[in-house]
Amino acid sequence: MEIFAAVEALSALAHETRLEIFRLLVRTGPSGLAVGQISEHVKIPPATMSFHLSHLQKAGLLTSKRESRQIIYTANYQTMGILMAFLTENCCQKDTQTQMEANCCMELPPSC
Repeated sequence: MEIFAAVEALSALAHETRLEIFRLLVRTGPSGLAVGQISEHVKIPPATMSFHLSHLQKAGLLTSKRESRQIIYTANYQTMGILMAFLTENCCQKDTQTQMEANCCMELPPSC
C-alpha cells in the first residue's frame, strides 16, 4: 500500500462516526447493510450518513451494490487487510544500532 492510500484510509477512520460505521460493517460481514439500517444503528439521519459513507468508500474501505431500491454497503476486507499489513510491516525488526529486536510484536485476536 502506498503511503497516500494509507493516510487517506486512516483519515477516513479518524472520525468517531465513520469509525463506528466501519466497525459495524466489519461485524456485519459480507452481507452488508442498507443505508437505513446503518442509520438506525449509528443513530444519525440518512443525509448525514451519505456523507460519511461516501468518505469511507472514497478511501477504499467500503464497497456498495444496488439491490432493488437500496444500496447495500459492505466493509472492504481486502483493503482493511492491506492497511493492517502496511501498519505492521516493520514490526519486530531489529534495531540496527542495538541489534535488539523491537518489542512491538503482538498477536491478533483469534477472531481476525
